[in-house]
Parts: sequence; structure tokens; C-alpha cells
Amino acid sequence: MELSKKVSSIQPSATIELNSKALELQNKGKKVTRLTAGEPDFDTPTPIVEAAYTAMKEGKTKYTDSKGIKELRSKIAEYINQKYMCEYDYNNVLVTNGGKQALFNVLLLLINPGDEIILFDPSWVSYEAQIKMVGGTPIHVKTFSKDNYVPNTKELETAITNKTKAIILNSPNNPTGAIYDKNFLSYISKLSIEKDIIIISDEVYDTLVYDDEYISMVMFKESIKNTILVNSFSKSWSMTGWRVGYTIASKELISQMAKIQSHSTSNVNTPSQYAALKALDIDNSYMVKEFKKRRDYLFEEFSKLGLKFIKPKGAFYYFLDISDFGLSDKEFCDKLLNYGLAVVPGSAFYYDGYIRLSFAASMEDLKNAVEILKTFIDDLEKKTI
Repeated sequence: MELSKKVSSIQPSATIELNSKALELQNKGKKVTRLTAGEPDFDTPTPIVEAAYTAMKEGKTKYTDSKGIKELRSKIAEYINQKYMCEYDYNNVLVTNGGKQALFNVLLLLINPGDEIILFDPSWVSYEAQIKMVGGTPIHVKTFSKDNYVPNTKELETAITNKTKAIILNSPNNPTGAIYDKNFLSYISKLSIEKDIIIISDEVYDTLVYDDEYISMVMFKESIKNTILVNSFSKSWSMTGWRVGYTIASKELISQMAKIQSHSTSNVNTPSQYAALKALDIDNSYMVKEFKKRRDYLFEEFSKLGLKFIKPKGAFYYFLDISDFGLSDKEFCDKLLNYGLAVVPGSAFYYDGYIRLSFAASMEDLKNAVEILKTFIDDLEKKTI
């Protein structure tokens, strides 16, 4: 049987695959510290769980509008309006099965065969896969640690052709933790108008910011019609398994994406929508405070180890340069796993010679990780591995 060439050419998600490999070793009795998945270790806040339970007890378990319940869409619009001084209403919002479906809907709507979508590397593992699945061509523009992973505007302009349909932004960034400043986003806003390019702004880590003020792409009103915001409840409120995300865009684009969703997944799990509705009332600052504490702890420890990295300003990842150790990033990760520490190679994010380490884990796990990494590096330098 001949299968789809599009699907056959796509690799599984490296982060999920490596996390599964670590879990398999744990199930076999090996002690493994897993810093692979981008998943907060906090429990979903109790009021959110209770809201879903109440919804189920009240019989709110049937189909909803494929765009999502009106109460949730209205509250998301209100939430974004208050944060970023926008003027959206519920017709600008589509509730999706996590951030991944939000992005997939957008790409499926925008892309015709051969259309090009610009990505900034290192880039999240699913961007390229989804672009290819819908018949588009990913165009990779490399960013560098010396620039704090902010894209070079000249290299970006060189990458633009008459086939360029959209640019994907991810700030705060996975895997680097970089946050794009106002000057760069203003440039992107003007570029999108000049070249008639759509901006897909993935802002799923927008509440996990530790230092600077966060600037959203939707704050640039001149390009608002060209801007599509993708977000999720997963990271901000520790709701990864609830699978609730959303897209915000012009009413015309939302109505078109709603057609896609009506024929694919119908609506998001109904009780999960009521959980998300409650989440918007929950203060997650205690999570942000704890993530910042963990980030600062690792900054001190990694500095002592002499590792090369940029201190992340947001999200919950360190992106470490391991190119001086004489191993490929995949070899480094495989050997490190034998020591009991699971991390993700940078090549999964189209950036060789680096590893991504998540600090969305307990302080105990992070302390274990530092000790394992120290032992591993010592053995590498002694050439005993």
C-alpha cells in the first residue's frame, strides 16, 4: 500500500519521542530525570478543575458551536483587549484543540501548493512539519546567540520572495527563551504591510516573562489585519492535557478557519472549555515566580560549569551550546541519557550543536540534573566516556 508522501516524509515530534524514550527507561526501573517536555510540573489550579466538574454535573457535555462557547470566546477577547489595548470581540476568536490545532488551521487556510512560510531557527519542532503537511515550503532563517536570537533584518529580507505567504514569530521563544523587542516587532509590522505578508504570532508563553516588558504583535494596529495570534491555556495555567488553545484574527479569517474545524474536530472538549473560562480568572503569578527562581538557579549553576548560553527572558527553557565537547548534539543527548538525564538535541529545532533543557520541573529534579551534567562533563573532559 502506498501511503501519503507528505506524511511519510515527516518525522515524529522529537520532544515527544525523547520524552517517551525516557519514560520507557523509567518504566524499566532506571532513574531518569526528564527535562524534555515543555510541560509545567504544577497541578492545574483547583478552581479550574472544579469548573470542569461543575460543568459536567450541570450536563454541559454536548456539542458546542465549533468556534467554541460564546462565553469563552467573549472572555478571551476581553482578556486580550485589556492586556494589549485591542478591540476584538467574540467573532474574532476561534477556540481550538490546543495551540497546535490553532496553528494547523491557520496554515491550512493560508497555504496553496508552493507557498513559502518563513521560520526563524532555532524553531519549534512542529512548524516545519505542519507547513509541509499542508503543501507549503518552509524557509529557514538562522538567528544567533550573539544577537540574543533576534533575527537579522537583512537576512530576513533576503529570504522573502514573491512566494512568501507568511512569517511565523514565536516570542517568548521555544527553545531559546528569547523575547523580541518593540523595534524588531515594529519592523515586522511595517514589512508585512509593505510586502503583503501575514504575521502568524505564536504567543503561547506570553505570561511567562521574567525580566523585560512583553510586547505582543497585536499591539501594532497598522498591521492588525495581517496579524494572526495563536495562543493556548497549556503553559500559562498548567493545562497541557486539557487541550484548549485559541486563534485571534480578523472576522473573515476566523469564519474560514471555523469551517476547517467544523469538518475536522467539531468543537473542543466541552468541559475543558468551561475550565478555560475559569482559568482566565486565575492569577498564575505564583507559577511565574517559581519559574524565575528556577531559571536564576540554573543560570548560576550553568555559569559555574562554564557552559555557553543566553539567559532566557521568557518561557522555561535553556538552550545550551555543547559544540565544544566533540560530540554531535544527538550523541551528547544519547550518552547523557545513559547517565540518567533526558534533554532534547538542538537539531530537533534545526540548530545543531545545542541542547534544550526544560526548567518546568521541580527544584529537586533541577538539582539532580546539575549534578548529572557536572559528572558527565567531567567524564567527557577526562575522556572516560
